[in-house]
Amino acid sequence: MNDDRRIDLAALLLRTGLGAMFIAHALLKVLVFTPAGTVQFFESLGLPGVLAYATIAAELGGGAMLILGLYTRAVAFALVPVLIGATWVHFGNGWLFTAPKGGWEYPAFLTLAAVVAGLLGNGRYSIRAARVPSHGVGPRLQRAA
Repeated sequence: MNDDRRIDLAALLLRTGLGAMFIAHALLKVLVFTPAGTVQFFESLGLPGVLAYATIAAELGGGAMLILGLYTRAVAFALVPVLIGATWVHFGNGWLFTAPKGGWEYPAFLTLAAVVAGLLGNGRYSIRAARVPSHGVGPRLQRAA
């Protein structure tokens, strides 16, 4: 396997894993905490309740777009503030996510993963690359070299 294919495979794995995580967290807010409970939690932090709905929509829609490989760069970078917010929420709980109320290392790592996904882009194994071949990571690297 050449370097371009390895990079494209890495982009696929990162995109799908990160996308699945975002969808799982959106569903957690909807099915377990409920939207009303999520609004209440956001308000308890001093945030506007409507931000809870925006967060759920961003996680659900953004997660699906990441999995499919649609506008990965824009979506991944747009989701970074959501992850920075999650890091902020958990910062006072300590380092480990197994701490009561969860620590901050998990959302901090996910922030880094979203930045890397944004830097990598769609990759060749994506819906977007299938429609517009020039959006694969490999061809961009070849043109830039």
